[in-house]
Amino acid sequence: MEYVVSKTSKIAVLCGGMSSEREVSLRSGKNVLAALQRLGYQNAKIVDVTENIANDLKGFEYAYNTLHGKFGEDGCIQGLLEILKIPYTGCGVMSSAICMNKEYTKRILSTCKDIPLIKSVFVRKGNNVEEAVKGLRYPLITKPVSEGSSFGMTKVNKPEELKEAYNEAVKYNDDVLIEEFIDVFFVTVGVLGNQGAEFATEILEIRTKTEWYDFDAKYTKGLSEFIVPATGLSPETTKKVKEIAVKAHRIAGCSGVSRIDFMIKDDEPYFLEINTNPGMTDTSDLPAQAKVCGIDYDNLVLMILNSVGLNK
Repeated sequence: MEYVVSKTSKIAVLCGGMSSEREVSLRSGKNVLAALQRLGYQNAKIVDVTENIANDLKGFEYAYNTLHGKFGEDGCIQGLLEILKIPYTGCGVMSSAICMNKEYTKRILSTCKDIPLIKSVFVRKGNNVEEAVKGLRYPLITKPVSEGSSFGMTKVNKPEELKEAYNEAVKYNDDVLIEEFIDVFFVTVGVLGNQGAEFATEILEIRTKTEWYDFDAKYTKGLSEFIVPATGLSPETTKKVKEIAVKAHRIAGCSGVSRIDFMIKDDEPYFLEINTNPGMTDTSDLPAQAKVCGIDYDNLVLMILNSVGLNK
């Protein structure tokens, strides 16, 4: 694979940060740094993002973003890097900000009629949550509108559980998205590439030992089984999921890398969300998807590194 970024370049691997996903991000950053060093980038270093990040970035030529969640995946760090004129990996300011907010992602994608969305309501702090969900069918999923790794998410099986679930979600965000829960199975597909050359990875089907794909299922070895390529889809639906993923990536203005999540019911896909900075841990979805496509971890890191500067 072509090396766009010189091996002598000073690269800041941004990780850690100040969000609830800090520990996951540290694991992603550690893995990415090891890959960069194996690839010959000996001037790559971990930079744990704090309030002093502008000073900590002095002297670096590029930033490899492995931050997850608030300040790292929502356009904030991207805006700072733009000001500092440091090219960075992944999605730009606008797409990062949009996709971090699950409600506004759905509003933008709703302009495309062939992207199927799950029925949901958007509840702002202070609104009557019981009134808001009257048009929805139980069970439901309550989720903070701008959070990742399933933090603050709760499955609500009956109305009596709704208030407690809502209160858990507002610990993370004032705004809450409440969706009908599709109780079948979960798939996810990576999108790599830029500017008309994007492609979908193989689809990964996830079967969990927990009630749904929660934080424990995502980050505890043995609690989830990855099936890639997915076996629960017909060839027609497999093709459809990949096409929708690339289309959603483009409509949202993503670049370099994203991961699109779906629920599948009766062999029909329903869009869940776009992750603009997918995890790169040992148990993360994107590396498993890429591997089946013939892209090992190091080459995946290199592919993402080569996207620097294309997120304008």
